Amino acid sequence: MGIEVGGFFSLLLLIAVVWALINVFQSAASTFAKVIWTVVILLLPFLGFIVWLLFGPRSAKA
Repeated sequence: MGIEVGGFFSLLLLIAVVWALINVFQSAASTFAKVIWTVVILLLPFLGFIVWLLFGPRSAKA
């Protein structure tokens, strides 16, 4: 009765994607940039998250 490794990593990826989307919506970026980042993150979850982490807009709080 163990948790599968794939399920655990999928849960972590889901949490990371939701966190990235929240930060995109809270950023000071233009609406167009927010739409593009949202599409990239949703269509390519792992790669999109990594690219957003490196190059994405920062939150308005920073």
